[in-house]
Amino acid sequence: MTSDTDAPTTIETPWRRLDKRMLVVSPIAGLVRLLPVAVILLVTGQRGDPMRLWIPLGIGVLVVIGGVVRWRTTQYRITGDRVELHTGWLRRQRRSVPRDRIRTVDLTAKLLHRIFGLSVVHIGAASGSPTENAGLTLDAVSKAEADRLRRELLDRSLIASGPTATGPTADHPAPPPATELARLRWSWLRFAPLTFSAIAGVGAIGAAVFNLFGELGVSPRDISAVDDAADRLTTTPIWVAVAVLAALLLVVAVIGAMVLFAERWFGYQLTREAAADGPGWDPAGATASTGIGTGTLRVRRGLLTRRSLSVSEQRLRGVEVVEPLLLRAGHGAYSKALSTGLTRSAQGGALQPPCPRAEAHRVAAAALREHQHEVTLAPLRRHPRAALRRRLTRALAPTAVLVAGVFAAGAAVPVLAGLGLPSLLLLPLAGLVALDRYRNLGHELTTRYLVSRHGSVQRRTVALQRAGVIGWTFRQSLFQRRAGLVAVEAITAAGAGGYEVLDIAAADGVALADAAVPHLLTPFLAAATPEEPQLDHR
Repeated sequence: MTSDTDAPTTIETPWRRLDKRMLVVSPIAGLVRLLPVAVILLVTGQRGDPMRLWIPLGIGVLVVIGGVVRWRTTQYRITGDRVELHTGWLRRQRRSVPRDRIRTVDLTAKLLHRIFGLSVVHIGAASGSPTENAGLTLDAVSKAEADRLRRELLDRSLIASGPTATGPTADHPAPPPATELARLRWSWLRFAPLTFSAIAGVGAIGAAVFNLFGELGVSPRDISAVDDAADRLTTTPIWVAVAVLAALLLVVAVIGAMVLFAERWFGYQLTREAAADGPGWDPAGATASTGIGTGTLRVRRGLLTRRSLSVSEQRLRGVEVVEPLLLRAGHGAYSKALSTGLTRSAQGGALQPPCPRAEAHRVAAAALREHQHEVTLAPLRRHPRAALRRRLTRALAPTAVLVAGVFAAGAAVPVLAGLGLPSLLLLPLAGLVALDRYRNLGHELTTRYLVSRHGSVQRRTVALQRAGVIGWTFRQSLFQRRAGLVAVEAITAAGAGGYEVLDIAAADGVALADAAVPHLLTPFLAAATPEEPQLDHR
């Protein structure tokens, strides 16, 4: 018989609130977003009308009240096995994420947050679907608390051991110093204008500025210098005006892309924070263990908005080297991590900015603790000639129809007659694109990775852990079936959820899947006829 004093006691983890400084930051951020609306109301309103003053004032009061209510109704706590977040007043939300499903921790501090020493913590976790993410966001906590949460949530040894103290203890000593894998080089600015995202960003900013001018009733021609330049262009030949405008837009796009690059990647640094009991690491490229690392990859960057992305190595399932067309023409590329919990945006999981192609492959290999020729620089197998014929057919047939349509339109409309001969240049251009697409096809199985490459407008080289493949999808259209080809997709919980090996011979596709993950397809292969050829990919 035991007494009540001998019974184990359970200490419930207390709930915490967001930092009190959010009572100031949240209303200020809301007021800044509403500032253009207030300016428009003040400018367009009739003089002497009190509503043009009371409406912005009322909106400001509601924003302040909303910030206070949001802070009062938001609570979170971290137990030994879960992270819980309660939010809302009228619409209450109760969110809970198991700690063993946490894959990434993203710290973001916008300029206003940085002024007040705050940071937003986004916890990315795996979900039941490879195309969906689960997670929660703490907006916002102090910088010291954010960094402590980042280390605590990504340390696998602390799961189920309860919340930890702020500082190191005898059971959880301070981690060893981080190892730097890469840092920013300002010579990489030359790659900024070669990315579609930077050019699109400049265009979006320019459109927003023109829309703001329009809302305020201000025309760019009201500026004397712009008006004089427009008058001069109207008096010059049309081809000169077009060339001047094109050159001006090019200069603005290049300068804008470089400015966006500098703001986004200022202070960039990629480090590995090794666990106290994790495997050793040789910065030259060799590993002290053939197992998966137990540390954390951390990417820090940003000038106005400071961002820190941490990815657990135990949940890293591979890397991807991306080469958009313009960037590839400039011998550039960038690498991305393949892990659950990352956003689906173009920058989601980016390990580095656009940089020289050799640097991208080096960083990809360093992130995986592998030699480059075991991952993204592995020699790849060529795909069958039928894949080349298929690409030529798919490129040339629609182009030929388009050219024929241009000639037919020229015969019916004399004004379009001069477009016929120039349109013939589309045929060799389409042929070159088809040849490039075939040249970029390839795949290989290395010791621990399935490496595949495809694409022309955006060439992608993926090194996916064979242990991270959870299934296979075989796709075969009518034309692929006649050509004896198949598209094999490796299904994984990380990254895009699936990565394809395009237009491989049908028998080779089955053999590739069976060799990459042995015994997964064994029941299906046992039913195959002995006459069917199966190539050895091991």
